[in-house]
Amino acid sequence: MKYFLGIDLGSSSIKIAMVEYNSGKPLGVVQEPEKEMTMISPKPGWAEQDPQEWWKLTCTGIKKILKETGTKKEKILGIGIAYQMHGLVLIDEQGIPLRRSIIWCDGRAVGIGNRAHETLGKEFCEDRLLNSPANFTASKLGWVKENEPEIYEQIHKFMLPGDYLAFRFSEEINTTVPGLSEGIFWDFKNNAISSELLDYYGIQKGLVPELVDTFSVQSKVSKRGAEESGLLEGTPILYRAGDQPNNALSLNVFNPGEVAATGGTSGVMYAVTDNLSVSECARVNNFAHVNYQENARKSIGKLLCINGTGIQYRWLMNNLAVASYEEMNELASRIEIGSDGVRILPFGNGAERMLLNKDIGTRILNLNLNRHHMGHLCRAALEGIAFSFALGFEIMQEDGVEPSVVRAGNDNLFRSELFAKTIATLIGQEIEIYDTTGAIGAARACILNDGDYDKFSSFMRNDYVMTFKPFEHKIAYVKAYQSWKKELEIILNI
Repeated sequence: MKYFLGIDLGSSSIKIAMVEYNSGKPLGVVQEPEKEMTMISPKPGWAEQDPQEWWKLTCTGIKKILKETGTKKEKILGIGIAYQMHGLVLIDEQGIPLRRSIIWCDGRAVGIGNRAHETLGKEFCEDRLLNSPANFTASKLGWVKENEPEIYEQIHKFMLPGDYLAFRFSEEINTTVPGLSEGIFWDFKNNAISSELLDYYGIQKGLVPELVDTFSVQSKVSKRGAEESGLLEGTPILYRAGDQPNNALSLNVFNPGEVAATGGTSGVMYAVTDNLSVSECARVNNFAHVNYQENARKSIGKLLCINGTGIQYRWLMNNLAVASYEEMNELASRIEIGSDGVRILPFGNGAERMLLNKDIGTRILNLNLNRHHMGHLCRAALEGIAFSFALGFEIMQEDGVEPSVVRAGNDNLFRSELFAKTIATLIGQEIEIYDTTGAIGAARACILNDGDYDKFSSFMRNDYVMTFKPFEHKIAYVKAYQSWKKELEIILNI
């Protein structure tokens, strides 16, 4: 039996999966660390992690899964890598990180990105970049150049988090078109790295890694990479993508109209389109999807991110007298629709792009200390997060998305029937649930090095769990949602 290895580098943990080559059946999944990785916040709104810690945890996880599954390293045919998007890793000529990675939820570069949008112009950003530079990787690199010039002068290459893992495996430095597009370095009109963006920030083109195809032999595990990871020297890296495009791939979302939803630490709706026209580039991100082809298929992933979703529910669990999410879901289910007027705006995880990069924090509104208890808070939190998804869906529809199917993984918030059916009711769309993960998807994606999409699709046949259908009677849900939106509008206009 032969296998593929999948790695999903998140901001909370690193998950590693082993799947069978022929069937795509998962053999096992491990997580490192068992709790959560450290996230460092030197200043409010900043978020950093140590790239070398990512590598150490990855090596530990690989050795663990090899041992737990009894798999010999010679049986692994390839490696697939998924990773937290928009991060910035900087290395010197020896390949040593020059500073901690500035990760996806770090908001320090918002002002720099906004100035870039104003100077480059709305038309250029919409037609060429399909995005506002905002606080994405290019803007973070611009921040380093402006605020840490002594570090900038030592840079050999900049990387995205997944590029760094691939580099540690292979000692080769490269990236992909979807990767550069998520950093807002890609010019979609000219199918090239945006020289205008580099010139604006004063970034030398030589700092950009070499390009490789998303599905290809991107590099091979080096002698050193083999010694440290426990894998066989020469094992190929066959796939690499950011976590949200990879989650869409994991759910077999490749074609226009297909939508993937994620309810993890952050919430995401990711829709595939073949339309390069955008009207919401300040609130919706547009990236080259994993099956984007420079001179042929123009598959674009439209991504709307809500920073404060799962982290909001986790915070509530940690601060209430409850033992689990299941207990919270049970408490919430006993409360009527609308939470008896209690409203939670779940935006306490930094600047929200869907709110035009405003950071309004989490707000708990209309709490009556004589009437309301933790059940109301649980329901209001689930509703507030679901309402955020519904608002995001409205924004994506304004940007031209016409959904034909919505799929989500059977984890995190989508395990809650109340949560999933509230969203389904408000968007008027069934939500299909599948039992898969990003690490499993990254492993399975290795088969696409051969272009075998039919075989990849067949891997999902045993993953289907259920379909959440909209409630027949939606009036109360719509009323609660409209009341929540009014509260949000008031806060936004203060």
